[in-house]
Amino acid sequence: MRKIAIIGDRFMLPEVFRAKIEEACGDNLDIRTLETAWPDEPMQFGNAALGLDKVKEYFGDPDEVVDFIGDGEIFVTQLSPLSEAMMRRLPALKLVAVSRGGPINIDMAAAKAHGIRVVNVPGRNASAVAEFAIGAILAETRLIRVGHEALRKGEWRGDLYRADRTGRELNEMTVGVIGYGNIGTKVVRLLRAFGCRILVTDPYVQLSADDRNGGVELVALDELLSRSDVITLHPRVTEETRGMIGKETIARMKPGVTLVNTARGPLVDYDALYEALVSGQIASAMLETFAVEPVPADWPLLQLPNVTLTPHIAGASVRTVTYAAEQAAEEVRRYIAGLPPVNPC
Repeated sequence: MRKIAIIGDRFMLPEVFRAKIEEACGDNLDIRTLETAWPDEPMQFGNAALGLDKVKEYFGDPDEVVDFIGDGEIFVTQLSPLSEAMMRRLPALKLVAVSRGGPINIDMAAAKAHGIRVVNVPGRNASAVAEFAIGAILAETRLIRVGHEALRKGEWRGDLYRADRTGRELNEMTVGVIGYGNIGTKVVRLLRAFGCRILVTDPYVQLSADDRNGGVELVALDELLSRSDVITLHPRVTEETRGMIGKETIARMKPGVTLVNTARGPLVDYDALYEALVSGQIASAMLETFAVEPVPADWPLLQLPNVTLTPHIAGASVRTVTYAAEQAAEEVRRYIAGLPPVNPC
């Protein structure tokens, strides 16, 4: 019997992993499961003292993870760390299925050296994030947040019906989409239904024929910044994109732009964003992810009236859970059957 260790959490439930694996592979398996406390307790971002300096965005104590995996051949998880030192203590381990878009909780160089196959689930929450981004855009452009917060304070903002203060419809605006990957392409597809003009910038991809025929334009970053009424961020964090929304790029934006970030916090220079929100260069912003999480209670952006903030929940949906578990289960099935992986890392 193949020995499978599953460490889930309170989002990626271990029983869902187990059910999908048994559905895909049958019940002739030796499966053990463990549920950790994330997201009720925050994840960690690297700890040299524990030998975890080459992993990030993980949850769990190394010794406890190793003890639980034990003689398991297959390990399925979302957030558990695996360092080189941990792998040395797991000689039976051959497959690690990480149910997220990037296996950043795994030391990939060490996995290769130890002959451990690592697979992941790219795009697992692309639909969830894309839908959330559309909701964020509407919350800002149609003054949903402004009206809600006023009513919560007992204020009836009838002035929001005034022509000089009311919101704008997407069909009269230009929306700039930075990043045209799994999420960005879905955002564009949803935006097209609103009839807005859509600009995309991504130096590494080409538009689909359907988007090109639908009037979507692939443009340089500077053109997108200067023409867009709304800018929504969807690139990965790389040395090239880190801090890409900063003082210089903000200065090139159309005055009064709306900025939405459902991607990653390090894409934005928060000091520059704060100044732009205070000055009105950026009329409003919706921020879903942050460079430091949880955000400090005294963070200046929390005090501004023209910012909507949510605690990194754009990718959280029930379908994300079941889809990621299904994809991880398929990778386990293929490994047991001696087939190549669908998404090797």
